Amino acid sequence: MASDTTKIPWRLRPGEQRALLIIGDLLMASLALMAGIYAWSTGDKWLKFSLEFFRLRVDFWFYLLPLAWMALLIEIYDLHRAANWKRTIRAVFLAAMVGGIVYLLIYFTSSEPERINRRAIAVFIVLAALLTMLWRWVYISMYRSQGNLRRVLVVGAGGNGRSLAEIYKTINPAPFKLVAFIDDDPEKIGTYIEGYRILAGSDKLLRLIDELNVSELIVSITGEMLGETFQTLLDAQEHGIEIIRMATLYEELLGRVPIHHLESDWVLRSFVDEARSSSFFEIGKRLLDIIGSIVGLLILIIILPFLAIATLIDSGMPIFYWQERLGRGGREFKIIKFRTMRQDAETAGQPQMAGKNDPRITRVGNFMRVTRLDEVPQFWNVLRGEMSIVGPRAERAQWVATFQQEIPFYRARLLVKPGITGWAQINYGYASTVEDTAVKLEYDLYYIKHRSIAMDFVIILRTVGTVLGRKGR
Repeated sequence: MASDTTKIPWRLRPGEQRALLIIGDLLMASLALMAGIYAWSTGDKWLKFSLEFFRLRVDFWFYLLPLAWMALLIEIYDLHRAANWKRTIRAVFLAAMVGGIVYLLIYFTSSEPERINRRAIAVFIVLAALLTMLWRWVYISMYRSQGNLRRVLVVGAGGNGRSLAEIYKTINPAPFKLVAFIDDDPEKIGTYIEGYRILAGSDKLLRLIDELNVSELIVSITGEMLGETFQTLLDAQEHGIEIIRMATLYEELLGRVPIHHLESDWVLRSFVDEARSSSFFEIGKRLLDIIGSIVGLLILIIILPFLAIATLIDSGMPIFYWQERLGRGGREFKIIKFRTMRQDAETAGQPQMAGKNDPRITRVGNFMRVTRLDEVPQFWNVLRGEMSIVGPRAERAQWVATFQQEIPFYRARLLVKPGITGWAQINYGYASTVEDTAVKLEYDLYYIKHRSIAMDFVIILRTVGTVLGRKGR
């Protein structure tokens, strides 16, 4: 095999891609900010665009506009959304619209509207939108160029390999070019998986890397790996070929953990060795929960009279409902929510999974669900320490007992406190079947494995976007 590795294309990891997006957006928003301040200064008779103008006219909050703009773009810091041009345009347009509405509300309710210069804000919003779209177009072009350069050969054509091919075909734009498969089973050689040919066994791997100009190998071997295959992979790595495990790639592509393609000791390796949270994280998360729950309960006081009257008129008493749920470590607690279903939703006493367009949901209940207002009373559970703002959905003991028999690693979601919102809730809709529940578990386990204060903030901001867009469930 040739030792020249100059043909291996550059590749940015997901974390590096996200950092690049943040830096680019911050730069574009900062340029828009300076242009807005300049436009403001041209209307000033005395100071114009000078250091004195910045000192006397520009309040500190004005310098926070780039960060506020980036917060409005939180949805397209998801790498798959960021790679989609239509989603990017829609997100930037909505950010500009929401920014304009928020500005108008502040301007007309402010006691000092002259401190909020209309020209500066208008220039900032328009330029921030235009420059961000220009930058994101450059990013998408780079992303697609990288995808075209990355040529991937998959090692292993069993169940894992087939799942990988199925996932790959659903992603647009493609993050890489899937070239083919290899497998040591002679009966598979020459056949196809999802339209991709299985070319040879691992003994031909090094030759195929050269012939097909492969830059990366994805290892999706089901079961034990042969010693010869392992050595061949090491040889390929020595020559600059990047090697990625299928489970790792699955997480990168989907933001989920592949529960159906994991070894039995995965929970120990991932949650005992890798995902042990530090004391600083636990303290920080609890502080965030306390502050957030106080704010949430203040919101509850404001909205309670309106939702209570609406519920009474629509379907009568009770306004709230309490239900036993399982918390961290399987400990039971009583969750409190606004009632969104009819009083006879479970007449037989048997739990039923809620589905999309569930006929048991009342008219007011449907409004509360799409806006997630039904969740607000749970801030009391957060303040009590039974729940967190961010975490897996709190589930009933009956469903946990059922699902843990049908879904691998289901009980692992009880390693952390349940949350009002979470990674699964913002990425997936209703779970009305066992299959849907398994997908949501993959998101939950991804969160548990990668949880951090920064990730919690991202989930909270995206939840706000979901509420404003009435995309709740």
